[in-house]
Amino acid sequence: MQPKLDIKKIKDIVQLAIKEDIGKGDITSQIFIPEDSKSEGIFLAKEDGIIAGLPVVEYVFTQINNELLLTSNIEEGTGVSKDTTIANVKGPTISILSAERLVLNFMQRLSGIATLTNKFVEKVKGYKTQIMDTRKTTPGWRYLEKYAVRLGGGVNHRAGLYDQILVKDNHLEIIEKEQEKKNNIFSELVKKAGQQTDEGVLIEVEVEDSDHIKDLMDADVDIIMFDNMKPSQISEAVKKVKEYESLQTTTTAKAILTETSGNITLENVEEYAKTGVDRISVGMITHSARALDISLDIV
Repeated sequence: MQPKLDIKKIKDIVQLAIKEDIGKGDITSQIFIPEDSKSEGIFLAKEDGIIAGLPVVEYVFTQINNELLLTSNIEEGTGVSKDTTIANVKGPTISILSAERLVLNFMQRLSGIATLTNKFVEKVKGYKTQIMDTRKTTPGWRYLEKYAVRLGGGVNHRAGLYDQILVKDNHLEIIEKEQEKKNNIFSELVKKAGQQTDEGVLIEVEVEDSDHIKDLMDADVDIIMFDNMKPSQISEAVKKVKEYESLQTTTTAKAILTETSGNITLENVEEYAKTGVDRISVGMITHSARALDISLDIV
């Protein structure tokens, strides 16, 4: 099922974009284009990719001029080939020209993310591994960029610092000093987290080796993240997690999710999936995605 875009969550960023680009008005179009001119424009894919952002484009047009009518030729999240006509827009020419760069910025950026995400997803097809995003997103665009990840077949990690606990290396460095390097500080961490967070909030801990796996599992964490480890190291770590799980005899024992991150590329992601890890989080699908080449041409 395709993800749905909540228009209420993009109103502010669209208004900011309009103010930033159009301001008091498109003076070039207002000077040279007759006020009563009507036109049709087509959105054309200039390369293969996954199309994302059509609902955003439609909303932007309504905010520029509610006489603009967008007609989509494909569904949101569809893969297209070069020279495919994605959609067309009809209405006042000045309004189409004024909105041109805004709508292309949104569609090109989001389509680029969906396309790159899908390339990663295709690389791990056949494995149980999920491709996940990170918080390495453009400030203000996180909701949209994570929406594009889902369109590309990826899975969203935490939305922000507020909805999941993720203990990273800097946290551990400070905590270990505070705890004076007590044995299994993870039990104290989880206990403290359970006392101060809402029920259902996941607890994830990042490690750079497999030394703490037993302590983490004894502490009842939900997710163990193996950060910047080689595939061979992760294979061994995942094996340890599964072995420890097999020793649990209680019916209430939960499965621990495993995750890896750090220097994951299209060239090596399948090697990481082969380790049996449950999740691979990839920062580059948002922070380094290239905008998909799409044009808006008046016909």
